[in-house]
Amino acid sequence: MAKKSHAYIWQSVICFGFLSGLWTAIGIDPEGVVLTLIGKTIGTLYPDPDIQYLFVILPVILLLLSIYQAWKKGRVPGIAAVIVAYVAGLSVLLSWETALVLLCAAVILGWLATNRRLMRKLGFR
Repeated sequence: MAKKSHAYIWQSVICFGFLSGLWTAIGIDPEGVVLTLIGKTIGTLYPDPDIQYLFVILPVILLLLSIYQAWKKGRVPGIAAVIVAYVAGLSVLLSWETALVLLCAAVILGWLATNRRLMRKLGFR
C-alpha cells in the first residue's frame, strides 16, 4: 500500500497537478515546447502529413492518459487531490503560504485516495 500511495502522490498529485498549475501560472507549456520541437525535427526529416498530424493530437492523448491514470488509482478523491494541487501550483506566484497549505492538503487527500480500507468505510469505493 505504501508503494501505491507514494507513486500516486508523486506522479499524479505533484507532477501532474502541482507542476501543471505552476507552469500555467508562469505561462510556459513545456510539453508543447518539446512536442513542437520534436514534431518540427521529424517533419523536416520525414515530411509525411500523417506523422505531423500525430504531433497535433499527441498532447490530447497524453492529457487523457494522465487523467485516466489519476482516476484509476484514486477515483473521486484522487481527481480532487489533483485539482487541489493544480490550484496550489497556480497560487504559487500570489502567495507561497497558501500554495504550501493547498499542496499539503492535496498530498493528504492523495494519500487518503489510495487508502482502500478508509475509502470503503467512507463510501467512496
